[in-house]
Amino acid sequence: MSVDPSAIPNFGGQPGRQSGGQQSGGQQGGQPQQARKPAGPIMPNKELIKQLLDRMKLKYVEDKQGDLVAPWKDFRTYFLFRGEEQQRILSVRTFYDRPHTIDDKPRLLESANEWNHTTLWPKVYTHTNDDGSVRLIGEVQMLIGAGVGFDHFVASLVSWVRASVEFDRWLVERLGLEKDAESSEQQDTNDGDDDAEGGAGGGAA
Repeated sequence: MSVDPSAIPNFGGQPGRQSGGQQSGGQQGGQPQQARKPAGPIMPNKELIKQLLDRMKLKYVEDKQGDLVAPWKDFRTYFLFRGEEQQRILSVRTFYDRPHTIDDKPRLLESANEWNHTTLWPKVYTHTNDDGSVRLIGEVQMLIGAGVGFDHFVASLVSWVRASVEFDRWLVERLGLEKDAESSEQQDTNDGDDDAEGGAGGGAA
């Protein structure tokens, strides 16, 4: 998962314009003009993140609140703008959807602590729902109110998304979740076979 920043035109600049007052897609000397990166700080917004997600070939939708969300099989990553002016931030928040019980919470906290100590992002924490189920949430934030560098923003966002995916893989391996799921599926299959045999025997009797 990588993105060439120069392949994302007008990221944070005025749509349809290039530095030096040239129009995007214009021609110079009979040749199409190449897109240029913004020379100064950019102010990211939702439409510009859509461009980046498109370049990363990631599917996304907008939820009822108008926030962008990129769904995977077992987790969802949201791109949230909060705050105003100099305090405006971008939060990339991932909700890991595998449910855990309250009895699992100690080992989840231990895993989250290990991840947080050994990696830069996302920082992961637990959330306990009213029904007693426990899920993990990963989050990283960037203060964007004063503007951010183009290359820095692109590299950071790509790295955050990649790390969110990597955490899910890491947790599955660390806790043996994939093995547990396979065992559960196998048990369900065995129970189904037993029920089928019992039903056939009852019919014969």
